Amino acid sequence: MAPLLEVENLNVKFALRFGELTAIDGVSFTLARREKLGLVGESGAGKSVTGFAIINLLSKPGYISGGKIIFQGQRLDNLSDEAMRDIRGNRISMIFQDPMMTLNPVLTIGVQMAETVLAHHKVSKAEAMAIALAKLKKVYIPSPEERLRQYPHECSGGMRQRIVIAIALLTDPALIIADEPTTALDVTIQADIMDLMVELCASEDMGLILITHDLAVVSQVTEKIAVMYAGKIIESGPTADIIHTPRHPYTQGLIQAIPGRSDAGRRLNQIPGMMPTLTDIPDGCAFHPRCDLAADVCQRETPLLRSADNENRLVACHRISLNN
Repeated sequence: MAPLLEVENLNVKFALRFGELTAIDGVSFTLARREKLGLVGESGAGKSVTGFAIINLLSKPGYISGGKIIFQGQRLDNLSDEAMRDIRGNRISMIFQDPMMTLNPVLTIGVQMAETVLAHHKVSKAEAMAIALAKLKKVYIPSPEERLRQYPHECSGGMRQRIVIAIALLTDPALIIADEPTTALDVTIQADIMDLMVELCASEDMGLILITHDLAVVSQVTEKIAVMYAGKIIESGPTADIIHTPRHPYTQGLIQAIPGRSDAGRRLNQIPGMMPTLTDIPDGCAFHPRCDLAADVCQRETPLLRSADNENRLVACHRISLNN
């Protein structure tokens, strides 16, 4: 069976006055229907840009400079804007980090949801409101009829995020891209939202790309992880393998920084230094200035993403190659 989504050697650049900057460099992955993939890394790793590229929401001067994006057998990277609008928000939905940036504060929840349905389907307003009500029930919104009449500011943060998820479901998409969907929520609400996402992937037959810096969240939700650094995937594979036996030094650092990994009373582990900016990505392995294991070859040559342990596990690290 063909994958739901195939991203092949994706490259994204930003054309600036002083030259072009590479934001995404050779990113490749696949996603099956109902499968859940976590894109993980620090801020600036390229996770969100990858998500935006899939649905062609890159802000100018950003553009896809190479590679393929194939969704349900159809190329997306070369579609016209009009054709892409039929897919974006319809067959592929995106959930953003801050629901208040997604919801219009001067329109009721019902009006906003009905407008989304009417934009993609030829139905009456009454039918659109009925679909909106059904989706609010699907995400376990209490008193859904009342919520339709309310404005966003009348709902709690967790409730607003459920409403945003309900909006994403309105057109019965095959794929949802969730960009840091729980960052602004407290821990208990985060768990509820993630449980809901997992349930919906199964019940609605959807694929999910979860973009986050939080490996603890990813470990509970996804089947696969792709760890990104400076615009590249530097390790990918089954979630359990990467969480329990990370091979790349960057992935190891991310996992060691998860609260609870260090002894009580001790400072949290952290990776020294910062993610490089697009104007200052070092030669060789981009992670080498922050890596305790860096050798001379790491400063000279960019490591290739290659098999490690098994064919489903890929790592881009010279040290792994030297040790195998």
